[in-house]
Amino acid sequence: MRITRTAKQATQPRGRVTKCQPWGSQRLGFVLAVILLLLANQRLGSQQPAGSQQPPAIAVKVKVVNVLATVRTKHGEIVRSLTKNDFTLEEDGRPQEIRYFSQETDLPLTLGLLVDTSMSQQRVLGQERSASSTFLDQVLRVDKDQAFVIHFDREVELLQDLTSSRQKLQAALELLQTPQRPQEDRGDSPDSGSQRWPDGGRGGGRPGGGRGGGGRGGGTHLYDAVYLASNELMKKQQGRKALIVLSDGVDRGSKETLASAVEAAQRADTLVYSILFADQQGYGGGGYGHPGMGGMGGRGGGMGRHGGGSRYPQEARQDGKKILEQLSKQTGGRLFEVSSKHPLEETYAQIQEELRNQYSLGYTPDRPITDPRYRKITLTANRKDLIVQARDGYYSGQ
Repeated sequence: MRITRTAKQATQPRGRVTKCQPWGSQRLGFVLAVILLLLANQRLGSQQPAGSQQPPAIAVKVKVVNVLATVRTKHGEIVRSLTKNDFTLEEDGRPQEIRYFSQETDLPLTLGLLVDTSMSQQRVLGQERSASSTFLDQVLRVDKDQAFVIHFDREVELLQDLTSSRQKLQAALELLQTPQRPQEDRGDSPDSGSQRWPDGGRGGGRPGGGRGGGGRGGGTHLYDAVYLASNELMKKQQGRKALIVLSDGVDRGSKETLASAVEAAQRADTLVYSILFADQQGYGGGGYGHPGMGGMGGRGGGMGRHGGGSRYPQEARQDGKKILEQLSKQTGGRLFEVSSKHPLEETYAQIQEELRNQYSLGYTPDRPITDPRYRKITLTANRKDLIVQARDGYYSGQ
């Protein structure tokens, strides 16, 4: 954009001369001024092609890319004493200068808790509810951090919108329950989906929610849940952002795909921590080996309820662990697996430690951002015995 003088400003008198001057002196000064203006115009004209106009000023958009990173030893211990000189950063294979660096422990934190409430999780849901309540109490700082709670099965529902109130979050966790299994697996009764919702099936807690049909048989809309949480909630927030997904990792019936869910989290600069909590005796074979269906193409509706409404042909068996691992790795998070040796409380303690010990690195890409595409980030530590956990890239058009 070019700043120009308006016609009124250009013809406005500069002010009166208050001191009387001889007429000859005034005329001589006027002639000299005209000569100088002509010479200046001639010089400017010689620097431009004939008939060309002076191009408008170009506004250059400078983008700073921020990367949150956690560094651990090969034994899993958090490393807290590094400087920016201990890192090497590349974008699409090109070295980048790290211009901004800090250890982030004080930035506001936004957390999203996404809990799988499908039938395969009914035996472990009580443990998830209790451990999640303790985790939120410990990690959230009053009047600084905030969180929301979403559950997903055959639908996606926001039980509690963003809040810093522990009481509201606790009340949302108490609402976590598996859906009532439709009689003879029909699931097509008009009331089949409404009995499980405390608000009468109007969608959870978010104004304008309530799109989607739902209620047709089983389902685990994992991809839809990640997509909606990232695109409708996290994208609008600043500071540190992380989703925590408790699931066996098998998606069944989502409108979104795994790729679109990952992309939504990347565009929202959101880490995804996946907690694989599989009940081997759960519904449909349980665990992360029960039959499931990959996400289908297309975009979902609004928050509230996000019904799939898709039919299930011959379904392929999924490996939920690999799905959650991919979801976390590409967004800069981490996969945890709950077992008798590694209970959920221990997992939450590790996530809490990572969130409180992150490095923040910022750089300005050496190539201008002219096209909306994915750019790959590679962040490594100069010490070979250290493991850096950070997102894989970003979308330049966001």
